[in-house]
Amino acid sequence: MSHSSEFDFLAAPLAGQALAPSGSNLVLAEWTASGTSPDQTQRQLIAPLHLHHYDDEAWYILEGTLGFQIGDAAIEASANDAVMVPRGTAHTYWNPKPEPARYLIIMTAQISGLIDAIHAADKRDPESMKQLFERYGSELLE
Repeated sequence: MSHSSEFDFLAAPLAGQALAPSGSNLVLAEWTASGTSPDQTQRQLIAPLHLHHYDDEAWYILEGTLGFQIGDAAIEASANDAVMVPRGTAHTYWNPKPEPARYLIIMTAQISGLIDAIHAADKRDPESMKQLFERYGSELLE
């Protein structure tokens, strides 16, 4: 059995970091989404439309607003609202307002690994991204 320091289990303040203790399947991260320009006509998606076959995902909005497409529903969540997307449900999200949004994202280690792999990817063409999502039990839908 490995021993972890108390710092593996505590992030105070979280302030843009992720809390992902060794051996845990849950990752908690605080992220900020920059605002959308008022003259922007299309959603500036934070993530493309996708689904996770085995993992649930949740958000808690600390400041500002996030827009979500969950299945066929489009919703906006503001400060102190929580949103949860069950596995197998198509979803994406964005900041629909000009001011930044600060939020917590609660995800599995597998989703966190997918996000890290996306950011590290050299090839970002549609086929490469589709294969990357599949390696992490997810499906890119757009």
